[in-house]
Amino acid sequence: MFGGGGGGLDPRKMQQMMKQMGIDVTEIDAEEVVVRTPDEELVFESADVQRMDAQGQQTYQIVGEPESRPRGEGSVGAGGELEGGADAGEPDSTGDNGTGSGRAGDIPDTDVEIVAGRTGASEADARDALAEADGDLAAAVEKLE
Repeated sequence: MFGGGGGGLDPRKMQQMMKQMGIDVTEIDAEEVVVRTPDEELVFESADVQRMDAQGQQTYQIVGEPESRPRGEGSVGAGGELEGGADAGEPDSTGDNGTGSGRAGDIPDTDVEIVAGRTGASEADARDALAEADGDLAAAVEKLE
């Protein structure tokens, strides 16, 4: 971007120039980044993420290799709000309190892990909260917080 040679600018000098132009760059310690498209989710595990604040707008840069997942699995939405996937809104009709294999009608193990990780509750408590909330991730988290 700046400088023509292979060396470019010294990173400290670059940060100093950006600060003079009113651009603030912040490293974000992200554990996971999900980019959701109509057909798939691109999941970046342990990606390098930077936020650049300039002229009242925030721009995010993600560097890493994504894993592609089909849409419909339980996931975390924008702003950290939990969203249910295709199975998450369905009540548990098997009578096994969601301890099945994660097929339609059961509470998926990934949903249990999300709720347990988000709230610090045990997986058993997270599974119970999901069952009471008919698989609604956000309601289960709210119940346990």
